Amino acid sequence: MTVSHATSAAREKAMNAAEIGIIGGSGLYEMDGFPDGREVALETPFGPPSDQLMIGTLEGRRVAFLARHARGHRLLPSELNFRANVFALKRLGVDAILSVSAVGSLKETYAPLHMVIPDQLLDRTRQRVSTFFGRGLVAHVAFAHPFCPVLSGTLADACAAAGATFHRGGTYVCIEGPQFSTRAESELYRSWGMDLVGMTNLQEAKLAREAEICYATLAMVTDYDCWHPDHDSVTADQIIANLVKNAATAGAVLRAALRALPAAPRPCECASALEQALVTPAELVPEAVKRELAPIIGKYMK
Repeated sequence: MTVSHATSAAREKAMNAAEIGIIGGSGLYEMDGFPDGREVALETPFGPPSDQLMIGTLEGRRVAFLARHARGHRLLPSELNFRANVFALKRLGVDAILSVSAVGSLKETYAPLHMVIPDQLLDRTRQRVSTFFGRGLVAHVAFAHPFCPVLSGTLADACAAAGATFHRGGTYVCIEGPQFSTRAESELYRSWGMDLVGMTNLQEAKLAREAEICYATLAMVTDYDCWHPDHDSVTADQIIANLVKNAATAGAVLRAALRALPAAPRPCECASALEQALVTPAELVPEAVKRELAPIIGKYMK
């Protein structure tokens, strides 16, 4: 390779690099304000991500934005290729993901148009793959605290800076969907002490932890779910209408978070989640698996 070609390749790699990922949920299909933004189509060992990624500089940080359900909202929650989405961000160099999600509220306190930064998850999905591992490589990551506390704290501070009405903490129960909850299910979740109900964040959080990426959620409350006497028939139109109302606030929160995110090294345990998690001896792991997962396991296993 000539010097000019090497320089060009290095420049191309730098242009396609990002330190922070933003996954936009229902109603948030793009981010404005990328002066140098470019769309990048990526392939992964798990197939393509939901959509092309927009990569550029936002608030002085290198950011990669991905529309979770694809632009135009074309993918059901159970159709999402969660592994490809998180792997693509990892390949770009992302070490922190800010996830924006629409949720239903299971408590009167969390009213529509409020924002919540949850700190716990409960899995009620049935059909989804939520690990990079298998195929000859076993790993068990710690997941007692599924959201990065540092990143979550940054999001809470950003909500305050943006003037949003927000709540810190709470449990997000992730359901299969695409149907909304039955009244019996909604009441059951309330009896368990759950706070929010959504359809997407559980797999993202698990995979981000396996990829040693910090992960936090900005949950945008759109409705009270069907337990509430005023919301006994939740519709997609109502949800999207409230998301549109909150879009400007969500953008302001994300920008404030980007300005405040601490620089590396990360002051949390997310960056070393695999250190004690890989069980299979390296010599027993298939070489193809090592190659495919190199962006994730490369520092532990050659």
